[in-house]
Amino acid sequence: MPDTDPVQSGRQRLTNALRTPSRAQAIVGVLLAVVGFAAVTQVRANEVDSTYAGYREQDLIDVLNGLAGTTQRAQAEISRLESTRQDLQSSTDSRQAALAQAQARSDTLSILAGLVPVTGPGIRITIKEVTSQVRTDDVLDTIEELRAAGAESMQINGQVRIVAQSSIQDAAGGFSVDGTLLEAPYVIDVIGDPHTLAGALSFPDGPTQKFKDGGAEVQVNELTSLDIEAVRQQVQPQYAQPSTSQ
Repeated sequence: MPDTDPVQSGRQRLTNALRTPSRAQAIVGVLLAVVGFAAVTQVRANEVDSTYAGYREQDLIDVLNGLAGTTQRAQAEISRLESTRQDLQSSTDSRQAALAQAQARSDTLSILAGLVPVTGPGIRITIKEVTSQVRTDDVLDTIEELRAAGAESMQINGQVRIVAQSSIQDAAGGFSVDGTLLEAPYVIDVIGDPHTLAGALSFPDGPTQKFKDGGAEVQVNELTSLDIEAVRQQVQPQYAQPSTSQ
């Protein structure tokens, strides 16, 4: 019979069991690990959520109601701010549109008043005296026909800008426009649609024919670009000085 030590034999079996666990032992080990992990997770969750742990049900309801009210007020404030932003944007757009319209209107009035130079398509009318002096009435008729045809700006001899208030009178050696003496040959520069302006002069018994009948030679050139540089001086309004009594 072999000599068997019970203590040594038990230790040997425990060592062998730890080294080579059975299937049942492995399952038990896994279950213990899962239970331990769940316990640790629960403890941590309790530590995180301990803020409201001691609240009663009614207290929790009050907290939720307070949060809901705060959310509603925040949303209302956001809506108000967005509405204000839209109003400001609309106001800014309207103001910019009004300023642009006012600027365009000011530019148009400045052109009509002859206060600024102008560049654009148009025609150049050259009138040369051949047998007699050009009549002032024929010049006036020409200007009126050009205006009716859509002339935007006019100048004569590059010296005088023609506007609605211009005065044309007979003068020795030529004619006078707003006090400026102009002499032949006369060059009238006109900005507008070239074809329309030229047609306004060439119809039967029109301005071109009248100049020729009056002993002048007329040439009309249609130009894609024309510079009108003559401008009128802007007259500053005069204000009466208040009288002082002694």
